[in-house]
Amino acid sequence: MIPAYLLLLITLSGIVFFALSGHKPNMGKVNVWFNAVSLFATMWLAINVFNNGTILSADKAFLVDSFNVYLIVLTAFIGLTTSIFSNPYMEHEKDLGKLTANRLKLYYSMYQGFMLAMYLVLTTNNMGVMWVGMEAATLATVLLVSLYRTPESIEAAWKYFILCGVGIAQALFGTILLYYAAMQIGDGENALLWSELFQHASQLNPEVLEIAFVFLLIGYGTKIGLVPLHNWLPDAHSEGPTPMSAVLSGLLLNDALYAVVRNKMLVDGATHSDMAGHLMMGFGLLSFLVGALFLHRQKDIKRLFSYSSIEHMGLMTFAFGVGGSLATFAALLHMTVHSLTKSAIFVTVGHATQVAGTQRMDKIRGLIKTQPKIGWGLLIGTISIAGFPPFGVFTSEFLVLLATMHSYPLMTLPLLLGIGIAFAGLFRHIQPMVFGAKPEGQNPVKANLLPVMLHLALVLWLGLAIPTFLAHWFSQATVLISGSSPL
Repeated sequence: MIPAYLLLLITLSGIVFFALSGHKPNMGKVNVWFNAVSLFATMWLAINVFNNGTILSADKAFLVDSFNVYLIVLTAFIGLTTSIFSNPYMEHEKDLGKLTANRLKLYYSMYQGFMLAMYLVLTTNNMGVMWVGMEAATLATVLLVSLYRTPESIEAAWKYFILCGVGIAQALFGTILLYYAAMQIGDGENALLWSELFQHASQLNPEVLEIAFVFLLIGYGTKIGLVPLHNWLPDAHSEGPTPMSAVLSGLLLNDALYAVVRNKMLVDGATHSDMAGHLMMGFGLLSFLVGALFLHRQKDIKRLFSYSSIEHMGLMTFAFGVGGSLATFAALLHMTVHSLTKSAIFVTVGHATQVAGTQRMDKIRGLIKTQPKIGWGLLIGTISIAGFPPFGVFTSEFLVLLATMHSYPLMTLPLLLGIGIAFAGLFRHIQPMVFGAKPEGQNPVKANLLPVMLHLALVLWLGLAIPTFLAHWFSQATVLISGSSPL
């Protein structure tokens, strides 16, 4: 468990370091190094889990198994690549006068604070500490959303704080109910340890667990962006700095869904019914369809892709709700490819808005002519997220459709309809931005597109062939979540 402790210590040290020194030059490069060391620690941790199986700390405070280990590595990887992108991006924002040295210090400190919260959510074995980690992520994100101190960003930050605060309060009540159910069967000291709850799930009061899950789904579902709890997400994405949008879509939404699935596993074991799965299917399908429809109404490019995130998080929630080996495997794969693709898209979106000087899509034109790498990156990223073969998003969506056809055939039609609507909504906006006539006065900007190329290459690879070690992780996680192997 040493790598897990090291991971938390690195990010905690980063918060303190940037709070004291973040106004100095080249802090963006230092941020990259902090995230690089974090990635090394997660890979060390993953190798230990791969070789030895589930790792539980001596005090049972931390648990790393086949479900969360790949999410931990994915979080560190996207944290690193986004920090590489944010280095030139935030310097350009400072040169434009949008940020002061003190606000850059706040940005880098809260970047590490956000990463610490995400790692805590994923590594803790205590459901109460998991709630604390999600709340800490909320506070860090509020400071990042309001970084520009414009009226719009402050409004978005307050909207995020209030909506997610109400949501996280629901999750707290659900966690209290979980504690109450655990206290009826055993030791109060270990009542909120997930490993203990999972081991004795069949002894938990099923009625209390069902009520708890309703509150937990609503609470953590707010952080996922499930409709009708999604209103904070488009504003937070559009008004905060673009690197924050990349980690929000790529990391925070995944972690909130992870929390829901952990709780679903307890409810399934206690009730031996599909109650939790059906709730997730309902919220997931609604979010998927609403997100797809709202793509057509957007005028802001960052809001466009935030609704795309709502759509895809809805699809993942739906797939986990369907349950079974194939749907669970597909959902795990989709979590990975969506995170990689969407974070890559937001990198290109950030540079595209700097080229055009605005986030309005009707003002962003001719990117391929102005700065071809940005134009092609945005186009290929959109092709990937829309589910074109042979990218990994196509593979995961196809597997979700197969699982749905097998278990709930009537649900296949709305899924196909939503995919078609989302495709049309994305490309009606993207085509003129990429291929339209170049506006006067539009000039290239300093851009680091390494994260884009690396992410999209990985998504293409996962669409063509899933590496053996990753297939092993997904298969083991599928067994843990659904109780059966996909292979």
